[in-house]
Amino acid sequence: MSDEHNTPDAVRGFETVAIHAGNTADPMTGAVVPPIYQVSTYKQDGVGGLRGGYEYSRSANPTRSALEENLAALEGGTRGLAFASGLAAEDCLLRTLLAPGDHVVIPDDAYGGTFRLFAKVVSRWGVEFSVADTSDIASVRAALTDRTKVIWVETPSNPLLGITDIAALAGVARAAGAKLVVDNTFASPYLQQPLALGADVVVHSTTKYMGGHSDVVGGALVTGDAALGEELAYHQNAMGAVAGPFDAWLVLRGIKTLAVRMDRHSENATRIAEMLTRHPRVSQVLYPGLPEHPGHEIAAKQMRAFGGMVSFRVEGGEQAAVDVCDKAKLFTLGESLGGVESLIEHPGRMTHASAAGSALEVPADLVRLSVGIEAADDLLADLRQALGD
Repeated sequence: MSDEHNTPDAVRGFETVAIHAGNTADPMTGAVVPPIYQVSTYKQDGVGGLRGGYEYSRSANPTRSALEENLAALEGGTRGLAFASGLAAEDCLLRTLLAPGDHVVIPDDAYGGTFRLFAKVVSRWGVEFSVADTSDIASVRAALTDRTKVIWVETPSNPLLGITDIAALAGVARAAGAKLVVDNTFASPYLQQPLALGADVVVHSTTKYMGGHSDVVGGALVTGDAALGEELAYHQNAMGAVAGPFDAWLVLRGIKTLAVRMDRHSENATRIAEMLTRHPRVSQVLYPGLPEHPGHEIAAKQMRAFGGMVSFRVEGGEQAAVDVCDKAKLFTLGESLGGVESLIEHPGRMTHASAAGSALEVPADLVRLSVGIEAADDLLADLRQALGD
C-alpha cells in the first residue's frame, strides 16, 4: 500500500507519519484515502497467481494492510498487526509467546479485561501468573521465576494511572530471558513509544485513542523484531480474530488527527486534575502530570505529555463515588475511553468488576475520567456540580 512518497523516514514528524504512512493514493482513481476493500476473496491470475499477495481477507486485506503499515510506522516497529479488539490482540500475543508451564508477571492494577484473560482463560491451559507493582523494579524481580516468559506492563495503568519505567524494566526482562510487553493504550504512540525504550511488543486497544471517536472496536500489536512479527502474523491468520476492512478504515481515519487530539486531551486533563486537587470532596487525585504523583518524573522522561485519563477518590466512600458518576451531565456515564467526548465511570462496578476480590481490586471510592476535547471550562463546571458545588 506504500510507495516512495508515502513511506515515512526518520526525519519526518509524528503528525506527518500519522497522515501519510500506509495512505497511498488509489492507483486507479487517485482517491487520497485508501478504499474500504469490503471483500472476502480475490481473483487469482492462474493457480497461485496472487495480485499483491491477496487471496483471502482473513489472511490479508488491502485496507487492513494500510492500517498495519501505519501502526508499525507510528510505534517505530517493523511489523504491525490489526485485530478485531484489544483483547483479541492480547490473546494472539499470549498464545504466540507462551506454552503450558510458562509464567507471566502482570501489574497489580491491570485492566480488568486483561486480568480476566489471564485468570479465567489463559490459566486454564497451564500458564501461571504473578502480580507485581511494576512501578517498583524490586517487586517485579521478586515475582520472576525460572519459567517467566513475559513481563506485562501498562503505563499509565488502568485505572490507577501508575507509571512504570519502561527502559529499566526492559533491562530486567532481558536479564531474565523474558519478553517485555507494554500496553500503550492510555498514552498512544504520540505520547510514548515503548519499543524505543526497549520493549519487545506494544499492545493497543485501537478502540480508544487511536480510533478516537467511540465508533469502532479494534486492537493492535507492534513489534520491532521481524522474526517475532512473522510468528504473530502466522497466529493472527491461524486464529482469525482480524480487524474487518471498515473497522480498519475507521481506525486509520482516526489516527490522522491523533496528535492534535492528544494535545487537547492532555491540556484538558491537566486543568481538571489541578481543580480536583483543590476540591474538598476529593481525597486523592491520580494523574501523572501532577508533580506530587509518585511516577511524575519517570512519566516526564518517557512521555511527550501526560494524557487524558484522570482518576480520583471521593470523600464518603463508594456511594459518594457512584453519586458523582450519576450526577455528571456533560461527562457521559459509560465504559471505554479515548473518544473526543468525555466519559465518567465507577471502575469497581464497571470496567474492573472482574477484579473484585483479587489482588487487583480497585478502591470502591474511585472515579475514572476519560477527558475529552470539549471546552475545558464546561468540563470543569460539570464536575463541580457533580461533586456538589
